[in-house]
Amino acid sequence: MRQIVKDFVAICAALLPIEEPVYEFGSYQVQGQEVLADLRPLFPDKTYVGCDMRPGPGVDRVLDLHNIDLPDATAGFVLSLDTLEHVEDPRLALQEIHRILKPDGIVIISSVMNFPIHDHPADYWRFTPQAFASILKPFDVVLTDYAGEELFPHTVVGIGIKGDTVRPEIIKIVQHYLSVWRDNSYHQR
Repeated sequence: MRQIVKDFVAICAALLPIEEPVYEFGSYQVQGQEVLADLRPLFPDKTYVGCDMRPGPGVDRVLDLHNIDLPDATAGFVLSLDTLEHVEDPRLALQEIHRILKPDGIVIISSVMNFPIHDHPADYWRFTPQAFASILKPFDVVLTDYAGEELFPHTVVGIGIKGDTVRPEIIKIVQHYLSVWRDNSYHQR
């Protein structure tokens, strides 16, 4: 977990409607990052399920993003943070996330772009904001942004909203805070 990503999650958690349960895919907390990587405090009083492909710290359920073993319309809010670069088929992963989200559910995603190869267990992809917009196409509302240099960002983020019940004024406020996040996040933290 990187602080810049945790800041992005904090913005989303504060501004977007959070329906339970919250599922985090890629929740394994690497040694030494247990406090930084723990996102549960950002979702107080919400049912929170940490998921990863392997058991360990922060993991409540072992699930595979290529074939999520959950019924349709199960999750209210999904996080997949700095995980999609490790997923062999990210488009399939987003289709699965869309499937398990309830009507009006929300997914937030992040990934590195300008970052060294880091195998956990493999490192397949780097995404641009346009790539995130492409893999988020199943969603009714899509927002993407980045942090770092405009032509070579270090971090790319996206929000996908299933349905259209999030009011336009909330979307504008989120976009404003993402702009502030971007302006304050030039250097990777």
